[in-house]
Amino acid sequence: MYAIVEIAGQQFKVAKDQKVFVNRLAGEEGDKVSFDKVLLSGDGDNITLGAPAIDGALVDAKITRHVKGDKVIVFKKKRRKGYRVKNGHRQSLTEISIVGITLSGGKKSSSAKAEPKKEASKADTKAKAKKEVEVSENLVTRAEHRTEGMEINIDKILHSIGTATKSDADDLKEINGIGPAYETKLNEIGIYTYEQISKLKAADREELSAIDGITREKIESEEWVKQAKELLKNK
Repeated sequence: MYAIVEIAGQQFKVAKDQKVFVNRLAGEEGDKVSFDKVLLSGDGDNITLGAPAIDGALVDAKITRHVKGDKVIVFKKKRRKGYRVKNGHRQSLTEISIVGITLSGGKKSSSAKAEPKKEASKADTKAKAKKEVEVSENLVTRAEHRTEGMEINIDKILHSIGTATKSDADDLKEINGIGPAYETKLNEIGIYTYEQISKLKAADREELSAIDGITREKIESEEWVKQAKELLKNK
């Protein structure tokens, strides 16, 4: 059984015994917490949707520890104003362990039961878990940028060019004009692939100008989009 639940303003796909990093919660290590904004639950082929939340559904968890995320560089820039401010930021996070998922009617998640269907291989299970962790990390990174008011609309860009994870990553350094530093900055906001670069529109290039060292003129003069399309053809 799994559920999509809203925790501290973000949505997560969770299952029993899973550990999740969320924005800092009130409480001490070892405290039990419950979340009632369960938007969706699934158990095999049975899917339950909320409107927007499922009545009576709860996700129970335990606070494992309080930590701080990796340091990110937050850069604010106002074009033609001579305004530039560069700061470092570490997001305050809480690691929680999911204890159980309770639906209305008293159904509670339990340990895996035997099913007649073919069991998924260990390799497939690990790959799926790794991808879910990467998606959560991307959500945290994007939230960190929004928290500090960075003047770049990351959600708008990713809605336009699509999302990707570290496991999908291409070597962006193959694009002339993107070195290791720029590749890292692009990865930090969720840009990992040639396909995403190839879909950058004029408005997206303008948004990326808020990143230190990257300008719309640079992207266009060095033909990032054209290079990305050529690299896609040769993959």
